[in-house]
Amino acid sequence: MAYTITAIEGNRQRLDGGAMYGNAPKALWNRWSEPDSLNRIELACRALLIEGPNGKILCETGIGAFFEPKLAERYGVQKADEHVLLSGLNEHGVSQDDIDYVVLSHLHFDHAGGLLPKYSDIEKGNDSLLFPKAQYIIGKKAFERCLKPHPRDRASFIPLIKEKLIEAQERCILVDPDRPLGIFDGRMSFFYSDGHTPGQMLLIFRGDTETVFFCGDLIPGSPWLHTPITMGYDRFPELLIDEKTALYERALPENWLLFYTHDPRICASKCKKDSKGRMIADGLKPILNRYPI
Repeated sequence: MAYTITAIEGNRQRLDGGAMYGNAPKALWNRWSEPDSLNRIELACRALLIEGPNGKILCETGIGAFFEPKLAERYGVQKADEHVLLSGLNEHGVSQDDIDYVVLSHLHFDHAGGLLPKYSDIEKGNDSLLFPKAQYIIGKKAFERCLKPHPRDRASFIPLIKEKLIEAQERCILVDPDRPLGIFDGRMSFFYSDGHTPGQMLLIFRGDTETVFFCGDLIPGSPWLHTPITMGYDRFPELLIDEKTALYERALPENWLLFYTHDPRICASKCKKDSKGRMIADGLKPILNRYPI
């Protein structure tokens, strides 16, 4: 049985375009992302499902539907009364109980919020983490950041997620960069990035024919491939630029498939340099449905 990858949509959201594009002027970024009347742009919160003979991996869980209505409106959460990720998995014949591992690049709410039930269920007292048979794979440094966030990014972490992960520590695999993760026949490895948030851990999965890289918030979507483009949310933008440069030194010669969690139009692409030496997307994939790797 070959390994396959599927893009699973989660709840989308809208955030301020200027914040998402950092110091890039609006005259530039509105070519890539059309803002609404509130200057917000649409963002996917997409998960990656990897299936193979060793089980099923879900890379991230999106923003989910856990926010109370007032906060859901503030953060532009779409379909805020529906857990879209679970619906998407079901459409592909996959239930919560089928997931063996959930890989979390970091624990900001738009990447880990989907671990929680929707708000109406939490209000009824059902606040247990989803994917009850899965082990949660989290970078040790990212987990520590969640436990003790800096005032600069404290609002990006949700106390309930922290509390529930502490309760479920027996199911958490905290990854130390110095110790390889010995599962899935050694096909899983990670690229570590501190530019967006300390300890972001991005999955590299080597299939039989192709390597897929989960870009997380190192490269939120195809416009951010251009090396100087960073987010206002990034803790250390200059470091992030250096990290993207280091990534391309590996991804280009090996022709990696880059998976985007926040790009509203495409799920993945290859990358290449244009005539001016700028990094751009190539071989766009708007849909990934059990794509063999």
